[in-house]
Amino acid sequence: MSEVQLTLSEVDAILSPKRIRDQAQLVFDRTQSGKGLFRYHEENFAPLVRYVMDVIGKNYPDGKIPFHSRWGHFRAGGIDRVSMWRKEFAGVDALERARIEIDLVVTSVLLDAGAGAAWKYREDGTGVEIGRSEGLGVASFHMFKSGAMSGDRKSQRADLEGLSRVSVAELNRHFQVGPTNPLIGAEGRVGLLNGLSNALANKEFFPGGRPGSLIDYLIARHGRSIPAPAILRAVLDGFGVIWPGRLTAVGSYGRVNLGDVWKHSGLAKESSSVFASLVPLHKLSQWLTYSLLEPIMDAGLEITDITGLTGLAEYRNGGVLRDRDLISVRVPAWLDRAWRPDSDLIIEWRALTVHFLDRIGAEVQRSLGKSPQEFPLAKVLEGGTWWAGRFAAKEKRPSADPPLRIESDGTVF
Repeated sequence: MSEVQLTLSEVDAILSPKRIRDQAQLVFDRTQSGKGLFRYHEENFAPLVRYVMDVIGKNYPDGKIPFHSRWGHFRAGGIDRVSMWRKEFAGVDALERARIEIDLVVTSVLLDAGAGAAWKYREDGTGVEIGRSEGLGVASFHMFKSGAMSGDRKSQRADLEGLSRVSVAELNRHFQVGPTNPLIGAEGRVGLLNGLSNALANKEFFPGGRPGSLIDYLIARHGRSIPAPAILRAVLDGFGVIWPGRLTAVGSYGRVNLGDVWKHSGLAKESSSVFASLVPLHKLSQWLTYSLLEPIMDAGLEITDITGLTGLAEYRNGGVLRDRDLISVRVPAWLDRAWRPDSDLIIEWRALTVHFLDRIGAEVQRSLGKSPQEFPLAKVLEGGTWWAGRFAAKEKRPSADPPLRIESDGTVF
């Protein structure tokens, strides 16, 4: 794990959506000036927006688009597992219901890095066979329901004891992994769940010793009206200790694990400031934040400033940029090898994804005659860009794999 010397104000900046956007803009500016590893093809921006709009129209002809979150994956295959599951808690008070749902969604999101094209999950009872993010969602949903996340191994909850005992063998069994059904990054996924148990020891953020008690922290700190960026900051602060082998900030305040933050070598050469070289993205943390909105609001709380969150720097949103020729790599041979998440190429690809999602979102909002508050980026992602990335990948490659090959450890994409 690398350490960087940062001031407390620099740490606060890196753990904010504003810094994600600022550094994404910087990466785009470098791309336009020819310093980056990608080329930008401006003439393909308007056609890409039209492609996204077409996807929105096909996926949601009634215009009723939910937030982009893990909850949609639990309903994969046209089966509303969530509604059926919630009937089990009909007599439970609203806050405890929210805690249970947050327990589920936190553990599921941490298992939601790319599965690989070969892996599939076959659901007992329905016979539905599904892969990728939806398959991971359904598999983790049933793993949670089995009690595998709880200390007593039967309760539908996640707690410190239960998460500390989850093993790779157990994950493989619940996710039906085998020689003919390989899952990328199983060890990394289990490491996140085990690390989550360590995070739950922090009673400030998790007074009840479970992920769901984060709602109690948020109410105590913000009352019943909570800004979405404040939820992200709670996620980053509360869950930061789980991320393996990442940058750690050190200073008079102690040590802070920065999470999904990467040092760009080109930026490092252009500035004597370590802070200036760091590109924060916080993909899984924001994906988790988006996924917390539904249970928090269902508990009767208000969430404000949803537009403060950024788009998600993952391979579907980023893939559509490459597959629809908005950006291209400067050296075609780079497409023939695999890249680590900490490589400049992947850092730039992900930062460009954040930048262009904002621009695409603004055009979608304009086309629909909606304000950012009426049609926030969370709906643009769900209705358009994420699905557009999947469709574009399928058009280019039968496997629907990302356009860039990634050495995933199960914790980034």
